[in-house]
Amino acid sequence: MDIPLSTIAVVGLGTMGTGIAEVLARAGREVIGIDISEAAARQAVAALEASTARAVRKGRITEGERHDVLARFRTFSDLQAAADAQLVIEVVPESYEIKQQLFRELDAITSPSAILATGTNALSVTRLAAESQHPERVLGLHFFNPAPAMKLVEVVSSVLTAPPAVEAVTALARELGKEPVAVGDRPGFVADGLLFGYLNQAAAMYEASYASREDIDAAMKLGCGLPMGPLALLDLIGVDTARTVLEAMYSESHDRLHAPAPILKQLSEAGLTGRKSGRGFYTYAAPGGQTVVPDTKTPLESGGAATGRTVRSVGVAGSGTMASGIAEVFAKAGYDVVLAARSQEKADTAKGRIAKSLERSVTKGRLTAEARDETLARVTAAGSLDSFEDVDLAVEAVAEDLAVKQQLFTTLDKVCKPGAVLATTTSSLPVVACARATSRPQDVIGMHFFNPAPAMKLVEVVRTVLTDDDVHATVREVCGKIRKHPVDCGDRAGFIVNALLFPYLNNAIKMVGEHYATLDDIDAAMKLGGGYPMGPFELLDVVGLDVSLAIEKVLHSEFRDPGLAPAPLLEHLVAAGCLGRKTGRGFREYARR
Repeated sequence: MDIPLSTIAVVGLGTMGTGIAEVLARAGREVIGIDISEAAARQAVAALEASTARAVRKGRITEGERHDVLARFRTFSDLQAAADAQLVIEVVPESYEIKQQLFRELDAITSPSAILATGTNALSVTRLAAESQHPERVLGLHFFNPAPAMKLVEVVSSVLTAPPAVEAVTALARELGKEPVAVGDRPGFVADGLLFGYLNQAAAMYEASYASREDIDAAMKLGCGLPMGPLALLDLIGVDTARTVLEAMYSESHDRLHAPAPILKQLSEAGLTGRKSGRGFYTYAAPGGQTVVPDTKTPLESGGAATGRTVRSVGVAGSGTMASGIAEVFAKAGYDVVLAARSQEKADTAKGRIAKSLERSVTKGRLTAEARDETLARVTAAGSLDSFEDVDLAVEAVAEDLAVKQQLFTTLDKVCKPGAVLATTTSSLPVVACARATSRPQDVIGMHFFNPAPAMKLVEVVRTVLTDDDVHATVREVCGKIRKHPVDCGDRAGFIVNALLFPYLNNAIKMVGEHYATLDDIDAAMKLGGGYPMGPFELLDVVGLDVSLAIEKVLHSEFRDPGLAPAPLLEHLVAAGCLGRKTGRGFREYARR
């Protein structure tokens, strides 16, 4: 199989096939495009003409280079055209019957030394290879959409695949300017294996009416830095496609997290498959468009909402990074802030942290010296919660320990004036348990900021079954004034972000624990294939493995789903004291400062 892959056939000229053909032609390969639909072939040629014309206008290629690229791409409607190809990449519909028939036909047409690659992301490569007379030459070559832009390519080996075939397509992927990741044969591979479980959980969350589609999507974009929210991404991928991938994943894993949410079936069978049909989770201006238009699910503009209480002064309890960050946010927005800690010394230290943060903003030109001084003057450091007697909103940001928080709320109940709103910043504990520690649970609400509070725009607003409407309205109004984006959710473990994020992280750990893929390959796959700002293991080491394990345990305890049980590797690392960057070692080792 040590032959140059200079002539490559692409079977199936839909969006993905056309994109792959463009990548190959631009890289100097002779490309044979094959599709039974002559209209699809014409559309593929037109798409390549349009994209290369744009490249010329932008100065990326010359007119002569464009001519050469177009000359290297020829289209046919007969599979016999693949006879001289050294590599055939199929991207026909995700159906075993269709793909297996294609491989049988290719056996009779191509040279025995030609490599046959499937572009599937949901079906078993091994099962497809078994249909070939030469299963050793069959492998998976999974590009990501849009193929010209996305850097990731998953190279998928079955137990039958010959190593030289893998080496040849891996070298090709690098020559195409892609980042190849070697993975074994299981549905979803790495990127989709992690991505689709997360998307499925988001669909189930929406189906349960836990949060609106807008709030779910905003939470994951603002809280995790993702380029798209999960429900908007499902519409882009295709609800029917997502359902097919999840069915394949579930048939192998039997993990309930992979069992397609019923709403995916309902939408698919109703023809509401996302952008391509003009309607999915959202409604679009036209089929194939991306402009979202209002529909019956679109939230009303605060019509009939309760009026909030007046908030002029804010108390922040705590002395850590989160407490000082929250105090800084409120002070910048013009609120008088009391920052209370267990001692005056700790409170002064926390205020000093605010001063340093403001000074950095001045140095970077984001804040004037005058604004810095005015902001800092609004913060009063106090060594006791007694200083909260006149605040209108009290926000606790102490240790993530229920007993500690309940004791603090008991104190707030005694100290704070009637009508004051009492908020907890917990990320995983039940808000109602804090509320029940007071004599006024109707005044208690969750206000989950993200770290670092001055930079992160998201606040999860968590109502309990006891929270008054005007308390909820108060916190939403305050979020607007401090320039944060509030999303509403109920009082259950993980709220929106952690409930979707941590099962994804846990599944990544399981992949490593099962020796399916390496840390580096998984991190690369999610950054390059999913657009994540950090890979799962980079993020776990930043968050802290002990913190991550605690959240996983809370989620598992609340939902009782076996798929949410913490990965054994995570528990082992925490037991060994490998907690991430803060200890110098987690999934990776870090230089000591």
